[in-house]
Amino acid sequence: MAAERIEFDARITADLSQAVSREWLETNGLGGWASSTLAGAHTRRYHGLLVVATRPPVGRMVMLSKLDETLVLPEGSMELGCNLYPGAVHPQGYHHLKGFALDPFPIFTYETQAWTLRKTIAMVHGEHTLLLRYELLRAPGPAQLELRPFFAGRDYHQLTRANPHIRTQAQFEEEVLHFQAYEGQPEIYLWVPGGHYAPVPDWYYNHLYPREAERGLDYSEDLFTCGILRCPLEVGKPLTLIASTVDPRGRDGEGLMRAEVQRRAGLTTSADPLIRRLSTAADQFLVRRGDNRHTLVAGYHWFTDWGRDSMISLPGICLVTGRHAEARSILLAFSEHLSQGMIPNRFPDAGEEPEYNTVDATLWFFVAVYKYLHYTGDRDLVASLWPALEEIVAWHQRGTRFQIRVEEDGLLSAGEPGVQLTWMDAKVGDWVVTPRQGKAVEINALWYNALRIMEELAGLFSPPQAYLYAALAGRAGARFGEIFWNEEQGCLYDLVDSETCDPSLRPNQLFALSLPFPLLEGEKAESVLAVVERHLLTPYGLRSLAPGEPGYRPRCEGPPWERDGAYHQGTAWSWLLGPYITALVRLRGEEVRAQARALIEGLGAHLGEAGVGTLSEIFDAEPPFVPRGCIAQTWSVAELLRAYCEDILQLAPPRRQG
Repeated sequence: MAAERIEFDARITADLSQAVSREWLETNGLGGWASSTLAGAHTRRYHGLLVVATRPPVGRMVMLSKLDETLVLPEGSMELGCNLYPGAVHPQGYHHLKGFALDPFPIFTYETQAWTLRKTIAMVHGEHTLLLRYELLRAPGPAQLELRPFFAGRDYHQLTRANPHIRTQAQFEEEVLHFQAYEGQPEIYLWVPGGHYAPVPDWYYNHLYPREAERGLDYSEDLFTCGILRCPLEVGKPLTLIASTVDPRGRDGEGLMRAEVQRRAGLTTSADPLIRRLSTAADQFLVRRGDNRHTLVAGYHWFTDWGRDSMISLPGICLVTGRHAEARSILLAFSEHLSQGMIPNRFPDAGEEPEYNTVDATLWFFVAVYKYLHYTGDRDLVASLWPALEEIVAWHQRGTRFQIRVEEDGLLSAGEPGVQLTWMDAKVGDWVVTPRQGKAVEINALWYNALRIMEELAGLFSPPQAYLYAALAGRAGARFGEIFWNEEQGCLYDLVDSETCDPSLRPNQLFALSLPFPLLEGEKAESVLAVVERHLLTPYGLRSLAPGEPGYRPRCEGPPWERDGAYHQGTAWSWLLGPYITALVRLRGEEVRAQARALIEGLGAHLGEAGVGTLSEIFDAEPPFVPRGCIAQTWSVAELLRAYCEDILQLAPPRRQG
């Protein structure tokens, strides 16, 4: 695994194709961010220097899109910015970009034979505040920095076109520029110590975002600039600008940056570089929901907080990293939205009522609560959640939304036409790509685990009920073994309904081995693991469908219809390496820990691809395993970190008794 510091030299930074293929991301714990490519050219609609979550963590808006810098020296001006236009790249500041480092912030080094300028970008945790630090390390004489701010003032999913409604005038007083693009939007402040301002309002047309074009979406935008800011630069005297949704006048930018360095350094006490890097990556997903709760953003740049992703990711993001208070807050946040025995699948972007279209999020909630108790010993919280857990089981027994109900044989069935309730949830229009109505294998592994967890918790909070849950779990486990075993293939069916057994070779069967209470052991468990390894395992994750199966798609690319059609039809998911490693170590013991460690360390090269310092959502199913989807995905980071700590390093606390 690469060292904690990640850096590139001019072979990457001064090569436009290489520089725009790598993206940096700074987050603020509210659902907002700053992000772009190494070259400074935006390639996505989601890129921006100040993306604000107006109702944390949702209501995101791209406010300050970018700042194009020009270094002015006696012998001439050097443009450092970069924009992609139809048939042109202008400016071409990447030619001067001689290095990039992530340590812990994005650091850009621009250089010629005569001068060197270093730029550092950081976000302040808990605020919509951006720090931009410029250090002139050497120069032949006095210098000046010119900054041209570009504003979007739009929802982060949308694109802007030149229009007469934008407010064209900004105000500049006491070294602070403040600008409100449209009525009712947040006002943006930009403090430029020692700066002067010249109003030159204008639209810059047709910024091209090639990643959007690849995704079959609109990919051209007009951005508005209000004018030019100028400020002196001196060798050895750093200049720190502050961009914020509140007036930053008088704040200590250097002090804010030092405090953020210290905060990030304290995210883990481990000296292991992999733990330190993944702990820093994990921190980006942990955000505030409302005024007094926490949640997990499922991925950057376009996901909000999803129940399924949050519950799967909670152990890796919060428990192995020691952030137990935040884990408690997340469990409470989702339990407060319990409805008909279900936690939300998704909190919509605009803050509407939560959506409950999932069967597995609620079952993962049991696993998250169980592991929380395992790590913290916090019986008080779990006791407060016990009635909710009982309510969930009762609703599932009598039936809840989407035909989610326990059948007479004790197993859980779910689904109805037109919806997809499991994690294989791609849907395009009315087309459900992977319909899984009936008894899905991982859903019933989760249901069995929920019952075993209830049995164990009942021993703490309601002893007479422990026998009831033990009986329910025993019945479900026995029936699971009867109907899911596929003798011909030596593994588990993916789905069983009233008429058929689906033999599609998918990774979902792995959860019968990896969850806290496994359903298989001995030869059958080893056979399932061997089948998964033979057909689904790649260096970057597990394929969602085996090659040769009907509908197999090796690449996840193109417009929405094509991408969603491949999303769970072969595409490799890196988060599935977590349960794979758990099952591997559980079944084969000490002798495979080195093998599992090598698999995780093999992902080290990916920390320098796509989203620098983090892990992508998905990869193509075949070489060269191109990263796709979100550049930073919560459960990708969470499950690698959890498996590394729990299964390879054995850092989890011993299992509690009684």
